[in-house]
Amino acid sequence: MELLLASGNAKKLAEVRGLLEPLGVRVLAPQDVGGLPEVIEDRPDFAGNASKKAVEAAQHTGRWCLADDSGLEVDALDGAPGVFSARYAGEPSDDARNNAKLLEDLRGVPEPRRGARFVCALALADPAGRVVELVLGTARGRILEHARGTRDFGYDPLFLFTEEGHPETGRGFAELEPAEKAAVSHRGRALRELLAKLPAHLGARH
Repeated sequence: MELLLASGNAKKLAEVRGLLEPLGVRVLAPQDVGGLPEVIEDRPDFAGNASKKAVEAAQHTGRWCLADDSGLEVDALDGAPGVFSARYAGEPSDDARNNAKLLEDLRGVPEPRRGARFVCALALADPAGRVVELVLGTARGRILEHARGTRDFGYDPLFLFTEEGHPETGRGFAELEPAEKAAVSHRGRALRELLAKLPAHLGARH
């Protein structure tokens, strides 16, 4: 099985490969197929942007394509940065500047009001450019006042996982081992839901 991930984010690619390749899915990067045209992410929500990226990548390559759009929604900021998570501090996208802006925007906000969630929308498009699956995964937590952990990926160093009933509760996303994070992360949850639906499409694969 081969899927083209319509993303040039190396850390995201590594995370998706780590989750899918042990299950027999070979994940291709854009550079493996000669690159992809830039997609203007102008939809109002994660699902819309993921769908647009999957469709355009599939139409360009004639392959099965998986696209992700994900980000952070902070309660005290009325859901911001949301779909602007990657460029919250402006272009070009920079994790350190985004994190610094988030901390500044939450300056003085007490711990009980620092709730947030990560959201991941995954869209699977067939070679004709039709979205055949669209799933959403979330992970609930709160925003720390200082970075924790060394596995820096986006806002992970500022995100404390707070969902009860998991061994990972009470640790920051950047403190978790990759397998621990995959068990509870927004992307891990979305990918597992997608995997459960893949067999229905395998008969159409070549």
